[in-house]
Amino acid sequence: MHLPEIGLGTWQNTDSETCAESVRTALDVGYRHIDTAQYYGNEEAVGEGIDAADVPRDEVFVGSKVHADKFGLSHDQVIEGLEVTLDRLGLDSLDLLYVHWPVGNYEAAETMPAFDELVDRGLIDHVGVCNFSTELLDEAMDHLDAPLFAHQVETHPLLPQDELVDHAQRHEYHHVAYSPLARGDVFDIPEVVEVAEKHDVSPSQVSLAWLLSKEAVSVIPKATSEEHVRDNFDALDLELSEEDIERIRAIDRTERYVERDGAPWLDA
Repeated sequence: MHLPEIGLGTWQNTDSETCAESVRTALDVGYRHIDTAQYYGNEEAVGEGIDAADVPRDEVFVGSKVHADKFGLSHDQVIEGLEVTLDRLGLDSLDLLYVHWPVGNYEAAETMPAFDELVDRGLIDHVGVCNFSTELLDEAMDHLDAPLFAHQVETHPLLPQDELVDHAQRHEYHHVAYSPLARGDVFDIPEVVEVAEKHDVSPSQVSLAWLLSKEAVSVIPKATSEEHVRDNFDALDLELSEEDIERIRAIDRTERYVERDGAPWLDA
């Protein structure tokens, strides 16, 4: 299965009923990509939402992440963590499993072969990583037999990640943008707001359409209400002009919203 351009992000969607309902709603609206993680504490609710939707399982692309602070990232811990994740989600296999952060006991030479084993066993279809640098991406690929399928990282108009997007394009894997609405701050970026007013759409749609105009980029905005779920999905129908795209690309300020100890950019 290919990776859909837009998916539903579920970080901080921790109320079980709300989470399950937002997943069900998103799938009924037309989303076919759901993103979760061990660390989010909502895999069971996500699984309930998938089960409740009137969409066959083989049409839904489901991704989750193994985390150093939960089960660990040694070979055996990755295997154990995936088994727990599948049990929580109520699924027999995952479409995509990520390394959530390259921290803790992450070692490419030990961690990545565990992903190859999971692919060989048919428990996951694709391998991904999150929050890596280009150097860590190269190292991970060196220790993988399976192709790297996706890299998920914070990406939005205030953090366009040009180097990482270029790396994804050159190596033919997906760049998955999380926090693509800059934690809601796209509503306060004049350039984004002005383009939104020009097209009579929301700043959210403009931010998502701007990201989707880039080759190899997919987006996973979080939304819980049906209104926001639908509004984000409508970004697929928004076509920005080259002038619109350049106006946002030319924004000359940077803001990063996601930080943690050991993040690779802290050593850059």
